[in-house]
Amino acid sequence: MSQLSERPEKAVVGRSMPHESAVQHVTGTALYTDDLVARTKDVLHAHPVQVMHAHGRITALRTAPALAVPGVVRVLTGADVPGVNDAGMKHDEPLFPDEVMFHGHAVAWVLGETLEAARLGAEAVEVDLDELPSVITLEEAIAADSFHGARPVMETGDIDAGFADSAHVFSGEFQFSDQEHFYLETHAALAQIDEAGQVFVQSSTQHPSETQEIVAHVLGLSSHEVTVQCLRMGGGFGGKEMQPHGFAAVAALGAKLTGRPVRLRLTRTQDLTMSGKRHGFHARWRIGFDAEARIQALDAGLTADGGWSLDLSEPVVARALCHIDNTYWIPNARVTGRIARTHKVSNTAFRGFGGPQGMLVIEDIMGRCAPLLGLDPMELRERNFYRRGHTTPYGQPLTQPERIGAVWDKVRENGAVAERRREIEAFNTAHPHTKRALAVTGIKFGISFNLTAFNQGGALVLIYKDGSVLINHGGTEMGQGLHTKMLQVAATTLGIPLHKVRLAPTRTDKVPNTSATAASAGADLNGAAVKNACEQLRERLLQVAGTQLGAPAADVRVVEGVARALGSDRELAWDDLVRTAYLQRVQLSAAGFYRTEGLHWDAKSFHGSPFKYFSHGAAAAEVEVDGFTGAYRVRRVDIVHDVGDSLSPMIDIGQVEGGFVQGAGWLTLEDLRWDAGDGPHRGRLQTQAASTYKLPSFSEMPEEFHVELLENATEEGAVYGSKAVGEPPLMLAFSVREALREAAAAFGHPGTPVELASPATPEAVFWAIEAARASAPRAGRAEAEAPVGA
Repeated sequence: MSQLSERPEKAVVGRSMPHESAVQHVTGTALYTDDLVARTKDVLHAHPVQVMHAHGRITALRTAPALAVPGVVRVLTGADVPGVNDAGMKHDEPLFPDEVMFHGHAVAWVLGETLEAARLGAEAVEVDLDELPSVITLEEAIAADSFHGARPVMETGDIDAGFADSAHVFSGEFQFSDQEHFYLETHAALAQIDEAGQVFVQSSTQHPSETQEIVAHVLGLSSHEVTVQCLRMGGGFGGKEMQPHGFAAVAALGAKLTGRPVRLRLTRTQDLTMSGKRHGFHARWRIGFDAEARIQALDAGLTADGGWSLDLSEPVVARALCHIDNTYWIPNARVTGRIARTHKVSNTAFRGFGGPQGMLVIEDIMGRCAPLLGLDPMELRERNFYRRGHTTPYGQPLTQPERIGAVWDKVRENGAVAERRREIEAFNTAHPHTKRALAVTGIKFGISFNLTAFNQGGALVLIYKDGSVLINHGGTEMGQGLHTKMLQVAATTLGIPLHKVRLAPTRTDKVPNTSATAASAGADLNGAAVKNACEQLRERLLQVAGTQLGAPAADVRVVEGVARALGSDRELAWDDLVRTAYLQRVQLSAAGFYRTEGLHWDAKSFHGSPFKYFSHGAAAAEVEVDGFTGAYRVRRVDIVHDVGDSLSPMIDIGQVEGGFVQGAGWLTLEDLRWDAGDGPHRGRLQTQAASTYKLPSFSEMPEEFHVELLENATEEGAVYGSKAVGEPPLMLAFSVREALREAAAAFGHPGTPVELASPATPEAVFWAIEAARASAPRAGRAEAEAPVGA
């Protein structure tokens, strides 16, 4: 076992413990970015000047009326920017645009003594617009050939030969929805200037280093003149990876120009109408199976709705292509990707980052094709699982294909799937107007950033004379428990009790050039960096302890805060050891670093090994559907998920549960609607609040919910044998959608194929039921090419 994955005796990692800020969360004492305003003197408030048209060129911007509003201090426009007027990394996102690109685009910001003064000032700003044609839907973009960014192509094998060897060929199309992050805390920033003109920004951001970079280039400063701190976030889910930068830059620009702190916090409606979503996709596909129903060839094209600018759309599409295989071996494939340019908010990262979209396509294909092949969907899935020796369509070998079957078999056992399916069959026979179904789906999700350079992490660990420890790392806390795990890693590596360790807020002046807390890599990268820093300190202290105990340093162990030499009963308390080291002038701080080894990726050929490892999981979901309304409930869910050797089991189980529910929301409930008509509100987001955008709540939770972490699953080469947990569980919710498909099919003749919209709202399920009822009996397997959707 590698040094990175090996655990010492009495390790603090692996113990179930509550989130490090749990008490503050439930008592309301945890501070978030906007809470800091009350602790800051003379704060100005920023409010956007939004233009409520989908597309148009600004011909005049009159700010004088706003300055006449009592309490308005200044109006920020593009003319005020001393550096680069752009908030993105692709230089296609003007911070103060002269062309409105989506309904609600902010073209200026008003600073006021109060938020109400700023709001009234923003209403007073006059904007003249030369309206231009707009593209709102994916269908419109495809018809208008409106695309931007890269168009990757992933190819493997001989696709023509694969189809020629196929006994069954099917084709279809599938379009599925975007998703709103709906984090509890909206975008927020608080910027201040010190006496030397240096900028300090408190930001609700998953990527403080990039926020720092954007703020610096907008202000025309160097990065060392800007410090960004993220205390914590009230949720992020990817929505705060790229999009906080512009809001932080507006606050910083206002502070720079006025000399006063500036607070910017979006209302919920502003956040919904101004910030990006998960990318909705359109897929067209053609798939071939041999006589044994094993996949021979796949030809697919994926089109993502990127919105008005590129943001992270290119890597999102790349990851979608890399995950279209999910758990299935596809020997011959050609998959293309492209990004539609629409006049909507710029879509961005969202938990899974394209992976869910790619995986949903293949799971939809399997669910639609199984009846056409005369097979149970579970059987079709099992027949096509990866096996030892297989490689992905982009050329990465699978090192743990047996885990696909391990989690699958375990969840079937835990959920008594065979027995319950017999009970469901009996129930459905006796109930003509209510049907139940139980579906099982699996996942294989790659862990690492597709861009190899992002796979690095840093940390700074300080030991004080009294033996207390302070750790800094580059990851941000958005409620996912990263800080809790980092405390456990530090305590384990140093061999001390957890109460000896405290964690400082994430700041760019402590750990520079960090990657975003994203790609489920937060614990892998930052945990390994924290461990590296602690190992440096431990080695120095072991030398001191060896001298004090009269033993070689290699024979000394520090366990639960006491240093002991092997074969000796002499011991030295941690506090005494640290104090002795200080008196001997031993350095008690260390910078840690980690880079993920073994990664290589050629974006042009779309080939390589972009992932350190794959996470696996399986879920069995049972649903009950009403045949009159399409309304349904999730009766039971069983999950077995692979997190390696868990760093913090309670945290990981919570992440599996939360990810699953968020995935179920995307697939069944959350239905973003945009005005695509030709009226005055074209391009307007119609679902602007929780009253019109349905989020999963307690009533949508499974009545029975069982989550188990896969045992004996050490991941060699990852920090203390753990695996990532943040994103993969979201895709376990495919089981709910597939169960709904099978329940709808139960209203028709045996073997009825069902097309199901996504999100599978009760309305969508009702229409699927109606289609199943109207379908003709199937005579047998389809032997020739057959379309299964349009």
